[in-house]
Amino acid sequence: MKSGSQLPVDAHEGPSSGDGRTRAAVARLLMEQGPTTASAVAAELALSGPAVRRHLDALIADGEAEVRDASRRGPRGRGRPARHYLLTDAGRARFGHGYDDLAVAALRYLAEYGGEAAVRGFARSRVENLLGQGAEQVAAAHGRDAQADALADVLTSRGYAAQAREAGSGVQLCQHHCPVAHVAAEFPVLCEAETQAFAELLGTHVQRLATIARGDSACTTHVPLEAPDVRRGYTTTTTNSTGTPLRGRQSE
Repeated sequence: MKSGSQLPVDAHEGPSSGDGRTRAAVARLLMEQGPTTASAVAAELALSGPAVRRHLDALIADGEAEVRDASRRGPRGRGRPARHYLLTDAGRARFGHGYDDLAVAALRYLAEYGGEAAVRGFARSRVENLLGQGAEQVAAAHGRDAQADALADVLTSRGYAAQAREAGSGVQLCQHHCPVAHVAAEFPVLCEAETQAFAELLGTHVQRLATIARGDSACTTHVPLEAPDVRRGYTTTTTNSTGTPLRGRQSE
């Protein structure tokens, strides 16, 4: 029986958009049948040996696959042992893990049985754990602009691809990736807790201008440079993509 991953491919295809489709088929085959040999992949997908090895080499170079020598059972034959290919964790990630769905289900359960306060408590705890000791790095920086740079570095190290850039009389903190965007789309309290933590850490009110969870291209937070230090009484404001405030809250 042929695997469900089989796709019609050209055994002599050159560099084209078809390469991505074929590479995905190779990766899926490794996920479904790996560890497996290059010749087995070639036979399953009706590709030439060199074409398969090119795609396998590309997956290895991207950290999505690895190779290992097959263990021998019985008498050792002549020649090199067969090489088996399999996906790494990074390679399996391209097919999704379902973690987002699990997280949404868990938060729905928490909201039903623990109430809104429990969900907010979780959101606050999550962002505190996210920042961790990085909060000390931010606090140690001199000047709010330097602190924004430090916060961007901390967020980048946590997988948020963040950068701080000058914007008028302040700094815009841009997060170009959000690992929990799907979850935050249903539970915006995750974004609110994050914004609140930024305000506390930077000692000023901050304004969330955009979020990936709402369909924007990046999560953007405006940090004023001239605002007074209000570490004990910060305000957070969330706006829509046009800058219109949606909600504001003064800390207790």
